[in-house]
Order: sequence, then structure tokens, then C-alpha cells
Amino acid sequence: MSAAAPHPQESTGFAQRIVDWQRSHGRSELPWQNTRDPYRVWLSEVMLQQTQVSTVLGYFARFLERFPNVSALAAGTEDEVFGLWSGLGYYSRARNMHRCAGEVVARFGGEFPRTAAELATLPGIGRSTAAAIAAFCFGERVAILDGNVKRVLTRVLGFGGDMSSAAQERALWDQATQLLPPAEQKEAIARYTQGVMDLGATVCLPRKPSCMICPVNSACVALREGQPERYPVKTRKLKRSAQSLWVLLARDAVGRVWLEKRPAKGIWAGLHCLPVFDSREDLEAALPPAGQRHVQDLAPFVHVLTHKDLHLHPVLLGGVQPQGEGARWVPADEWRRLGLPAPVRKLLLETSPS
Repeated sequence: MSAAAPHPQESTGFAQRIVDWQRSHGRSELPWQNTRDPYRVWLSEVMLQQTQVSTVLGYFARFLERFPNVSALAAGTEDEVFGLWSGLGYYSRARNMHRCAGEVVARFGGEFPRTAAELATLPGIGRSTAAAIAAFCFGERVAILDGNVKRVLTRVLGFGGDMSSAAQERALWDQATQLLPPAEQKEAIARYTQGVMDLGATVCLPRKPSCMICPVNSACVALREGQPERYPVKTRKLKRSAQSLWVLLARDAVGRVWLEKRPAKGIWAGLHCLPVFDSREDLEAALPPAGQRHVQDLAPFVHVLTHKDLHLHPVLLGGVQPQGEGARWVPADEWRRLGLPAPVRKLLLETSPS
């Protein structure tokens, strides 16, 4: 059962404590903070999805250097975007980001819309990301509900609804909205939004939360129950799977590598990649006749995706050109700038001639 909706007076006190705490203890040094530029806020929100702040910092700076605004990003090519994104993973984010920039230019004249409802019509911008942009940049009274915020709110409210259920998530959205500062306090809305994110990232941790220094511990149902780690409740877990792939690493006499572009759908969609095969037999079929080639099996390794383990088996081919349409020889100074799957980039770097 989910908790009863908070009383409005309690909501005001909760929001004010978050605002006061953020002002004195929250994060304020990150490059996408202290700005009302929706482009920078949007870029950071997309990059931070399932990615740590420490990893995002370098990527954020490089993106701004190459694409300082949404019009520049829209004018760039998908290959350029993938090249700068390479290593961040979840490449659908980069693809949607490029599409989104194009729509902001085409539909809104290069200016991000000012409401969460309109922002959510853009590719790759979900309800929480739209709310973050609208709250930070335009002071709209809308609630975010990313992973950190879900954890804070379910614990404070004692919200026991199963977050695997869309209906329970909608119920939490409703309660999150009631907890927001009043609509006229636009500055407080932005600070509250940052504060509840900061609280989840630095204090209300998934394991061993620092409850004694939490600014809202006196109102926390989970702490009162003595089991904060019980929240949020999520019963449906995606099963992990495994897949074996054979990867052909072909180099010619001058050190170029044989790369193809992946299909628009499926694993590593749209990225440049070494040829990938479902079996060793399929890989062999793409090789020149036995007397004209030299192959070497390299050490296999595992690349971990969110819900799948990829068992990769690299096979080194030297000096001759494999078969296959749509592939080409690519020199090192070029492939290093392309969007490559993380394990392929790692393999190329580890096996590159010194």
C-alpha cells in the first residue's frame, strides 16, 4: 500500500528544509549548475542517465567545445555525435539527442520550449528530464522523479507501492508534485529540485544511507520504521542473459583496420564496428581462402551490458582484406574519432602497434 498524500502544511515544511539544506550543503560546483541555459541542462540530464558524474564531466566539456549550442549540434553529423559520445554507452541517448536538437531547431526556431509538457514531445526527453529542464531554467512547478529522487521520496513518505507498476509510479508522481514549493517561488523550485537530487546522490544512498545528517530525517517514515533500505519497492527484475559473438580484427600492412557500420537496429546500432558474427563458422565464411590468410585467436573477454553479458571472441587477421559489403579500411587517426562500441575501442587500443 502507498502512503497517504502529505498534508499541504507538511509539504511546505519539507520543501523549505530541502531548499535550506541545498543552499548550505548541496552541490553547486558542477559545470551544468548555476545556469538557466536549457541546452546545458538538457545535455547534462541526458549524459547523467545511468552514468556517474565523474565520467560525464569530461564528455560534457568536449561536447560544449564542439557543439556550443543546440543549433551547432543539429548541424553536426550523427558520426560526429557518436564519436564524441564513444565510451559513454547507451548510444540511443546520443541518437535521440541529435534528433532532438534537429527538432528544437525545426519546430521551435532553435529555442527550447519553456514547459515540461512541450519538452516531453521531443525525442529522448521523458517526463523527468522535461521537468528538470522546466524547473531549472524556467521555474515551472513540476516534479522530477529520477532514481535518486524516487529513493528519497519513497523513504520519506513510506511509499510501499511497487515501482514496477505504472499506476504506483503515477501515484508517486502525484505526491512528489504536492511536495513542491508554491508556484510563485520560482527560485525555490529550482533549488528544491537540485536539493532533492543532491540528497539522493550524497546522503540518501541505496545502501547505508547517512540518515543522521539528513535534513528531513524527522519526517522520514522509513527511518522511523528502521528499514530505509526497504524502499523503493520494486518486485519485477529483468533477467540477465548472455550472448557469444566473434569479432574480426583485420589489419593491413600500414596498420589500418577493417570497419563496417552497424545496422540501424540491434546491438550497437549505427556505430562503426569491427565485423561481428554469431559463430566462428560465420566468421570463417568472411575470410579469404585458407592458403591466403593468417589468423590468430586472441583472448576472449566479457563485456557487461545492463541486462546482458557479451562473451566476445576476437580473431586477428593480418595482411589481407576480408569479404563483406559496406566495410572499408580505416586509419588509426580516423577510427579514434569515430563512434565505436566500448569493447571494440578497448580491443583496438590494446592491440594497436606501438
